[in-house]
Amino acid sequence: MDLTKAVWRKASRSTVQNDNCVEIAGVSATVAIRDSKDPNGPMLTMKRTDFKRFTEAIKNL
Repeated sequence: MDLTKAVWRKASRSTVQNDNCVEIAGVSATVAIRDSKDPNGPMLTMKRTDFKRFTEAIKNL
């Protein structure tokens, strides 16, 4: 997947104080997730529908 033109944004729950920042980018029908401290490191990708279920599950923890 080519993410060179992806527009990354920090997740709203990321914190500045302790550097726990996650960035996400929507690319077509996929959401890419990366650690903002290591933007060239590994990334996780999932379908938008799976990402929605994932975030809903986290909210319910």
